[in-house]
Amino acid sequence: MALMINDECVACGECEAVCPTQAISEGDPLYVIEAARCVECVGFHDESQCAEVCPVDACVPDPDHEESQEQLKTKKEKLGL
Repeated sequence: MALMINDECVACGECEAVCPTQAISEGDPLYVIEAARCVECVGFHDESQCAEVCPVDACVPDPDHEESQEQLKTKKEKLGL
């Protein structure tokens, strides 16, 4: 499942800096995660890095984009990462 950033976001930018797929960008006023690029760090790290560094736990699973580990791996490959 892709992640999303909820309204707890304090716009610190920590998440954007650690995203290996560059799926996170500055929104107005909060940061956003592009679900089509988010692979939950599968193939890069054991844990989702945005959730690890977020000081307010604003990076959470996106219920509108549920994906299995295999689907996330396939998405990573399709993105050429």
